[in-house]
Amino acid sequence: MPHTPIPPLRRANAKRMRKAMTDAELKLWNAIRAHRLEGLGFRRQVPIAGYIVDFACPDERLIVELDGSQHAEDQALRYDAARTARLEADGWIVLRFWNDDVLTDLDHVCLHILTVIGRGR
Repeated sequence: MPHTPIPPLRRANAKRMRKAMTDAELKLWNAIRAHRLEGLGFRRQVPIAGYIVDFACPDERLIVELDGSQHAEDQALRYDAARTARLEADGWIVLRFWNDDVLTDLDHVCLHILTVIGRGR
């Protein structure tokens, strides 16, 4: 499947976001980077289908999004739903976790990721 062209400004924004990760993003990244989670290869702040996703595992067509409290507002919920629908239409599985879930129960978050792709206990 061909890649959706990424405008230079969006690509630069993804690069900037990789350098300014939230505490939750950094905690999850340290758990999944370098194939630490059952050998899965994740990338962070990846441009996909015109969006920048928090984490992507291309081999499993899996996207992991971490959401702060601003994602609970009506407008953000609608935007996230449209974004998820677009990514799923392209064959991606999209998982969303609250930042607090990652910060307080990282093991459960990682287990849920593995369960969704069929590698959980």
